[in-house]
This record gives sequence, structure tokens and C-alpha cells, in this order.
Amino acid sequence: MHVPVVNYVAVLVSGIALFLLGGVWYSRALFATRWIALQGRSEEEMKANAAPMGLLLVGAFVCALLTSWVMAVILNHFRPLTLMKGIEVGIACWLGFAGATSFSTASFSCKPKLLWAIDTGYNLVGFAIAGAIIGWWPWA
Repeated sequence: MHVPVVNYVAVLVSGIALFLLGGVWYSRALFATRWIALQGRSEEEMKANAAPMGLLLVGAFVCALLTSWVMAVILNHFRPLTLMKGIEVGIACWLGFAGATSFSTASFSCKPKLLWAIDTGYNLVGFAIAGAIIGWWPWA
């Protein structure tokens, strides 16, 4: 498979933006309290069963970089790129990949729809941001 040339600076900036979005999205300022309650476990139970925080953060950052890189590969097929085109493609990717598959999984696993909405809302906003950054970034 031939992988198109991507702007790795834009991918890095996008990855950082997604990582920071996750930090805000799942903070007490936004959805952490409700998200934890919807898990059906206490915060202490979740912490006791979680991997070390450093490992979780590294994993989240690697996932953000991977999402950004794939978005750059996909956007390569939609030139000339613009901020709006990046947002539109990001939303389309969310709709067809993350939104649809996570909804099906959440439905069969009987997870609360609000829990799905919080998690997939992060993905929707994140895909739109990744698309916007990569679509807007100058491709010298």
C-alpha cells in the first residue's frame, strides 16, 4: 500500500490538540462526574482497576497521533484542502466509523446512551478538530 505524503507537523499539532481536548472533555469541568457515574462504579473502583496513569496518558497520546495521521492520509484525497473541508471530512469520518460502530457496540452492550453520547461526542469534536487543523495547515 502506498501511503501518501502527510504534513507531520500538522499531525503532531493535531495530536496534541486531541490529547488536550481529552483532558478537558473528561475533566470535572465538563463530563468527568457524569461519565464516572454512568460507568456504574465509583471513582475509587475505577482507579483500583486502571493501568498506571502515565501508561494511560501515553496510550491516549499515541491514539491521538494515530487518529491525526489517518485523518491526514484521508484528507490527502480531498485536495485542495481548506479548514471547512477538513471539518466536513472529519465529521464524515466520525459518522461512518466512530459514531456508527460505537453506537452499535453501546446498544448491544446495554451501555447507557448518555455514556455513549459523552464518549462519541469527544470523538466527533476531536475528528472535526483534527480535520480542521490538517485541512487548514499550509502544505508547502
